Amino acid sequence: MKTSVIHARINPDTKNKAETVLRRLGITPTEAIRIFYAQITLQNGLPFDVKIPNDLTATTLAKSYRGEDVEEFDSLDEMFENWES
Repeated sequence: MKTSVIHARINPDTKNKAETVLRRLGITPTEAIRIFYAQITLQNGLPFDVKIPNDLTATTLAKSYRGEDVEEFDSLDEMFENWES
């Protein structure tokens, strides 16, 4: 079987975080890329939605990244109880 090589540059922090997840999944970066390319072929496009967030979502994400207006809970039950009150 012939193979082709892909070269890509990526932020080192992003690479390390992604590879940590891949190790937990038990797959290599090469296997992940093969899966990604196979899904692109099967879906005839990216295998997930790529959208520009609306203003509310963008603002909420920015606040979250800065640690603003973030609530933490010890359990899902506690979170749901908070939502109901």
